[in-house]
Amino acid sequence: MEDKMAGKPHINLVFIGHVDHGKSTLVGRLLYELGEISEQVIKKYKEEAEKTGKATFEFAWVMDSLKEERERGVTIDISHKKFQTQKNYFTIIDAPGHRDFVKNMITGASQADAAVLVCSAKDGVQPQTKEHAFLSKTLGIKQMLIAVNKMDAVNYEESKFNEVKNDLNKLLTSIGYKLDDSAFIPVSAYVGDNLKEKSAKMPWYKGKTILNTLDDLKVPEKPVDTPLRLPIQDVYTITGVGTVPVGRVETGVLKPGMKIVFMPSGAVGEVKTIEMHHEQLPQALPGDNIGFNVRGIGKNDAKRGDVVGTPDSPPTIAEEFTAQIVVLQHPSAITVGYTPVFHVHTAQVACTFTELVKKIDPKTGGVLEEKPQFLKTGDVAVVKVKPTKLLVIETAKNFPQLGRFAIRDMGQTVAAGMVIEVVPKKA
Repeated sequence: MEDKMAGKPHINLVFIGHVDHGKSTLVGRLLYELGEISEQVIKKYKEEAEKTGKATFEFAWVMDSLKEERERGVTIDISHKKFQTQKNYFTIIDAPGHRDFVKNMITGASQADAAVLVCSAKDGVQPQTKEHAFLSKTLGIKQMLIAVNKMDAVNYEESKFNEVKNDLNKLLTSIGYKLDDSAFIPVSAYVGDNLKEKSAKMPWYKGKTILNTLDDLKVPEKPVDTPLRLPIQDVYTITGVGTVPVGRVETGVLKPGMKIVFMPSGAVGEVKTIEMHHEQLPQALPGDNIGFNVRGIGKNDAKRGDVVGTPDSPPTIAEEFTAQIVVLQHPSAITVGYTPVFHVHTAQVACTFTELVKKIDPKTGGVLEEKPQFLKTGDVAVVKVKPTKLLVIETAKNFPQLGRFAIRDMGQTVAAGMVIEVVPKKA
């Protein structure tokens, strides 16, 4: 399967939306329609689903059982399910629970290029619909399609579709998405209407199916002309070879013979060779997960969380930074002095809130309150933050992949955000 996909443009896709609006069913059904899941498997799930009295859940079960298998350590990783259409090759970043979703979206190896927002025609816009849409915007997802799902539950009525579509359009416009009509698709994930084939039950709908619309998504350009940034995931010391850091090129190009610098240590080395899937590469581009052998680097010069750049454009070490955050869930409140762990690219560093600058109205982007005393669940705010130890972080504008972060505390993602400005540490 890999080989067939190799030549096609690649898009990371995330499915978002309120909890019971049919995300898993939609994904399961799409994979089934595309032949990625066999008839037998679906039949087995259907029987199990009927036994437990959840007769229409077999497609969702595909997803859930894969998730259980993953939890048991079987190697099917639902969070990276792949499929392909005529034109593109997609990796699905699964977003079931919103905790994992946020962490995957910000710190996972996968930055979503596009989102499919699933909203039930029966229930319309719900709290999580808003939250996920807003998060997508905060996290820099520019492209979005909307599956207005469960059309079978509203007798395929055009008026119901239009009502939900208008509500969604208002919501999405208010947070800064500009979508044309073709982005809204009436579907029944369970029955399969308008997923692969046009549905005869909605003759009033003149647009494309989900799969055709997915093929219209723009493939993100690789930021090859941006300076090199390569966050380190691991460093191996291999006998007879030397120090081999491993990581994913986020921006720029890495080539053998290049002089590179590791920040925050400031150690400089020279790239000897680059490997991916046990093959030597003449160069590594954004998106490539690579191992590279470096001359002149000791085993203490490079570690997980460091970022590689070039001496003429070294990665920025922050004295402090200003960020816009959205508080996802916090048992009490965030105040000045709060010091949770920030997950940025591959780094995890405790950072202290030094100033709550202003609270923002997510719908308008206007200021709700200057210098608030505290922030609680649901608030969007601009804050100033000081890392407790050396941290490489960049503005989201210049390096989106190194300018987004999740804030974790007490085993959960409490907030997510992006960097507006960095005050660099004086060398």
